[in-house]
Amino acid sequence: MDNSRPAFLSRTALLMGDDVMDALTGARVILFGVGGVGSWCAEGLIRSGIRHITLVDSDVVSESNVNRQLMATSRTVGQVKVEALRDRLLEIDPGAEVTAIRRVYSAETADSFRMEEYDYIIDAIDSLKEKSDLILRATRTPAVFFSSMGAACKVDPRKVRVAEFWNVRGCPLGAAIRKKFKQNHTWPGHKFQCVYDEEVLPNRGQALAADSSNSEWDGRKAQINGTAAHITAIFGMTLAGLVIEDVYEKALQKK
Repeated sequence: MDNSRPAFLSRTALLMGDDVMDALTGARVILFGVGGVGSWCAEGLIRSGIRHITLVDSDVVSESNVNRQLMATSRTVGQVKVEALRDRLLEIDPGAEVTAIRRVYSAETADSFRMEEYDYIIDAIDSLKEKSDLILRATRTPAVFFSSMGAACKVDPRKVRVAEFWNVRGCPLGAAIRKKFKQNHTWPGHKFQCVYDEEVLPNRGQALAADSSNSEWDGRKAQINGTAAHITAIFGMTLAGLVIEDVYEKALQKK
């Protein structure tokens, strides 16, 4: 075993091998959105040996986040999300390089993230305008790009799927993005894989008002939908798995 590798990764290394673990250690990942999907994705990455992660989100933890966001607890309500999640990840791997950026992703701020410097770009934001822009820009970088479609209004874990963006079906968010691209005659730079789910259930409870947390991203949402922890966690862990699988396959190809 590599003595510089954290001891907690011994079981992962047993499965993956030293070459894959070295590749995981060297991979640089930027994650946009650390809510119900993104926070679990970050957890999956850090526990698998990814040690260079940049977290991007502008929001603070609110009480309504506690049902599904990894770092959201009664203790962290009111804290900046990326900072609370960074603290959590560093408790797992104190030697990791975790950068927390409290900033909204938008067309105006996109260049500030230097996406071309990363090996993997992960989209876990849920506002249509910003998500569409991120897809267009990220797919024009050398990085591998993965995206989460909508994870709200679902309860059946068996319906979570992975497909190339243009093959995603039954997801209103995916359909809205495709429609936007077609209307604007703008197209992603290359094909990319998405996590999605065809199930769309009605909200059976009382409609909620937006959180009073001064969230810039919440203000951009068309509406607030109900969500469940197990679905958002599966989405997030699946995104992490796509990164890990890609690193694994590329490391084996080099042998």
